[in-house]
Amino acid sequence: MEKQDGRETAAVRLDDPWYEALASDWGEPDGSGPPPAPVPPGSAADGDTDSDIYLRVQRSAAFQEVRGRYRRFVIPASLAFFLWYFAYVVAATTAPELMAKPVVGAVNVAMVAGLGQFLSTFLLAWAYARHARLRRDRAALELRWAVFDQEQAREQAEKRPGPTSATMPTAPTTPGRAR
Repeated sequence: MEKQDGRETAAVRLDDPWYEALASDWGEPDGSGPPPAPVPPGSAADGDTDSDIYLRVQRSAAFQEVRGRYRRFVIPASLAFFLWYFAYVVAATTAPELMAKPVVGAVNVAMVAGLGQFLSTFLLAWAYARHARLRRDRAALELRWAVFDQEQAREQAEKRPGPTSATMPTAPTTPGRAR
């Protein structure tokens, strides 16, 4: 990955927490896998379920910022594209004489506008990918790591043995005497 101006790369985890994740109940049933990543204090409480973790993340300011950045790009871009497409269709149906005007040789306005539809689709896809890479991917990856760490903490809390009859101290018994 290229270093971008003004950004600290050492503080950000760039790998994906779920990239090579095993499917549930596959591999390392005895807990011999790699140790879990350290969890920030107070990020997961005992008794948290997956839905609790995801709801807490969904309500977080970081998640709302990522969603806001997404909406601020997608809604105007979608509206602009649909208006451009609608204008092309309306012009083709209501102004055939305009669309039939030659531009260069046998190429007319309708052909140029139709090719412009293809070009604008590719430009919009490129702009979306660029916006996601520059404005949302890093924050979304940090959220994924937060969820992953909280899930790991919850799983570790579930694996901790609680007080059971096998681990509870019992009163000593004397032989031949009934309890």
